Amino acid sequence: MDIVSLVENTGPLLVSFPHSGTFVPQAIKETLTQAALPLPDTDWHVPRLYDFLADMPVSTITANYSRYVVDVNRFSQGSALYPGQSETEVCPTTTFSEHAIYLQGKSPNKAQIDHRIQAYWQPYHKAIADQLERIKAIHGYALLWDAHSIASVVPRFFTGTLPDLNLGTAESLSCRPDLGNDLFKMMQQSQFSAVRDSRFKGGYITRHYGQPQGDIHAVQMEIAQSTYMEEHSDNGYDETKAAKLGEFLQTMILALSRTKI
Repeated sequence: MDIVSLVENTGPLLVSFPHSGTFVPQAIKETLTQAALPLPDTDWHVPRLYDFLADMPVSTITANYSRYVVDVNRFSQGSALYPGQSETEVCPTTTFSEHAIYLQGKSPNKAQIDHRIQAYWQPYHKAIADQLERIKAIHGYALLWDAHSIASVVPRFFTGTLPDLNLGTAESLSCRPDLGNDLFKMMQQSQFSAVRDSRFKGGYITRHYGQPQGDIHAVQMEIAQSTYMEEHSDNGYDETKAAKLGEFLQTMILALSRTKI
């Protein structure tokens, strides 16, 4: 199995799916706790939610391995994304519910973490960088949409229930301000609750690649899983809810793709 799936297309937009993968190498799987084996912190069904991209000239990149193997949306050397707030590591050791991911004495050591970064983290980021360079060579600029979802209630990270749609622009540093403004205006006018640069401002991917001065504009979209699936049961995909959300996401992606930089 390829650790990264890539679809190249002709348009200016690249969509990244860093947390939807579920592959865990057997040697790592044998070290996981019962709480971690179901991979509860996966961004369930996110590529399916964006299946309309298959009919658009949009490139996509997907990590096929679990974020428990390595989290490609974290700094490889461990720098904090949100200083002073709870967050998980590049090789997380606790679930979002604060259960241990590894059996006692089985957490990865530095050499194992370094190996995972080399084997999984680096190839994903090389693929993103290569695609953005290719797209920029064609269009003179490149756009990046980092696609995520999370359970709507995670006390470790936020109080109460997460809004439906959470746009991250690193406080307008990862994209041209008017681009972020236009996207957020669309969100505010939709049927979904929406915030911008609130609890989720964009992770490593958005912050690292979003360089407006270099003609690369990046945003993160964090979606509450209650908007498209059955939470806390079998993680089932709700076709009715997903169709409504997917239609709106398609509208946003179309608008972004047609933005003139």
